[in-house]
Amino acid sequence: MPKDSDVPSRRPMRADARRNVEKIVAAAGALIAEHGADASLEEVARRAGVGSATLHRHFPSRQVLLEAVFKDRVEVLCAKAGDLLTESDPGQALSTWLHAVGAHAAAHRGLGASLMQDGDPALGESCHDMITTAGDALLSRAQAADLVRPGITITQLLKLVGAIALATEHDVDGRAEADLLLTIAIDGVRTR
Repeated sequence: MPKDSDVPSRRPMRADARRNVEKIVAAAGALIAEHGADASLEEVARRAGVGSATLHRHFPSRQVLLEAVFKDRVEVLCAKAGDLLTESDPGQALSTWLHAVGAHAAAHRGLGASLMQDGDPALGESCHDMITTAGDALLSRAQAADLVRPGITITQLLKLVGAIALATEHDVDGRAEADLLLTIAIDGVRTR
């Protein structure tokens, strides 16, 4: 989500403007989940309860809005990973987070591809680093408890989650199928 420093202004963002930005990002996230990254900007504004001019004042292009949605969702995933670090079962904590990553991938159809094609490479790298760092903390904890085989990396697990999300994207019940496949895959990385 854009922060005050992301908006080209000399003054901090007013509270009502900040609320509008939050509503726009939330509406865009919901529409992307329903229709993919090509969701209508007019529909985003309508669902957010703001005018088209307000949307464009805060997000001058579709790309800027998509980047804000993506970054917001990555921050949520990373916060969830942080919360799960206190769980008593490190293996279950990792599994729970990987399922959340899978749900994120399924809910944001086409967003990653759209950002990779036209987006700011620094944002992609930054978000990738955030997710990798968050997941690596969970994986390291699970491996230290001898619940996940040594030698498995968070990058491998994230690729697996991404591949499952992509493979089930067009299934009638893609989320359920992705969840089942991910459960099978996670079982395969556990120590015996």
